[in-house]
Amino acid sequence: MDLAAPPSPLPDILRLRRHLYIGGEWTPPAGTDVIDVESPSTGDTVGQVPAGTAADVDAAVAAARAAFPGWAATAPAERSAHLDRLHTALAARADDLARTIAVEQGSPLKLATRVQVGLPLTVLRDHVALAARAPVEESIGNSLVVREPIGVVGAITPWNYPLHQVMAKVAAALAAGCTVVLKPSELTPLTAYLLFDAVAEAGLPPGVLNLVPGTGAVVGEALAGHPDVDLVSFTGSTATGTRIMRLAADRIARVALELGGKSANVILGDADLATAVRVGVGNALLNSGQTCTAWTRMLVHRDRYADALDLIAAAVAGYRLGDPFDPATRLGPLVSAAQAQRVRGHVDRALADGARLLVGGPDAPVPARGHFVAPTVFADVHPDSALAQEEVFGPVLAVIPFDDTDEAVAIANNSRYGLAGAVWSADTEAALAVARRLRTGAVDINGAPFNPLAPFGGYKQSGLGRELGTHGLAEFCEVKAIQR
Repeated sequence: MDLAAPPSPLPDILRLRRHLYIGGEWTPPAGTDVIDVESPSTGDTVGQVPAGTAADVDAAVAAARAAFPGWAATAPAERSAHLDRLHTALAARADDLARTIAVEQGSPLKLATRVQVGLPLTVLRDHVALAARAPVEESIGNSLVVREPIGVVGAITPWNYPLHQVMAKVAAALAAGCTVVLKPSELTPLTAYLLFDAVAEAGLPPGVLNLVPGTGAVVGEALAGHPDVDLVSFTGSTATGTRIMRLAADRIARVALELGGKSANVILGDADLATAVRVGVGNALLNSGQTCTAWTRMLVHRDRYADALDLIAAAVAGYRLGDPFDPATRLGPLVSAAQAQRVRGHVDRALADGARLLVGGPDAPVPARGHFVAPTVFADVHPDSALAQEEVFGPVLAVIPFDDTDEAVAIANNSRYGLAGAVWSADTEAALAVARRLRTGAVDINGAPFNPLAPFGGYKQSGLGRELGTHGLAEFCEVKAIQR
């Protein structure tokens, strides 16, 4: 078929992809169906990949199972050297990766370069060092306690950060000595093909890392329920995470789940309000709000509430929607027509529930083509309302006043999620005291930077387990006690 031209040229290798990567080779799929890849900025088809089948999953898992003993027995220094070569090959493709993510996911090119590509390269570099370390052993009485790689990992990754979410799983699994079958999101699979070009160039041993694109209903289900997959690592919705847990439960397989979020940004009365609002708005709108850790509830002390609303409106006015390749663009489209419609539904419901529209809304102008939703802010949001409780996953911010710190903590914790959050105060000890009370996996105080070596994961329905750093590495290990 003739493919429509993307808004900026993709690498030639991504024009048509007809193969899977299994056992160290580009392999024809078992079926003939394909998945069209769309540019959310235009709605045009920009590429195709195979729609994998359960038979493809069987072949990939068999390759990973066959490769596991040798990779698990590989010395740490040698595994580290393999990851180092992969880092070199991937870094050489940084520009192509950023352009590809801008096309198939819609991130503005600056964000795609700095965050979508820069962060996973940092994560992979971190795991080059982590892989080189000797496995941790501990003596407890007459027992030697050792960690060993868990086995074959099924990695199922989302579309919002199509390289970072892959690397957070794959780098740690490989560093631990596991082998992997990857299913990337069917909305953003082209990024994974660039990754696997780097994998082939780096010369990872056959079967250590395998690629099967496809839908969740076919490839995801087959991978999550496969009897030879020892751990399923998934990032995505809580509903899908629940389904994966059920599939894994039939064989008592391990799962690591990074799921939804509804993070609270708590701005105490003595905070630097201008900075807290500016950074808070930027966090809520990052990647057009398609970020699981987005601070989508801004809690502001009532004494500063009116001023905060003025600052919020001014800050949001600076976020221009548009073509990801236009340097003036700060917000790209949502990833699909379905996602845009879902977000608009949340906006309509918030209006029906009586929230006060401050900025944006259904009548705000957006580009004529593509899946755009205007940045939207609601004030006076009730803490129990749908907008304050449900993950929107779009550029929508709920602002909630509070009267004292105890009320702020109660509102922040009034969520079935617990992935991230923030606290702002001129008194860092007071901010730390509030951070300790928040039931969430990560809290930033006064805009502290993200640490890719710190454990990442959530409380409650935000998931199970941790990614990144030594804690993330431990997710891919079994613990054995040897009595002497």
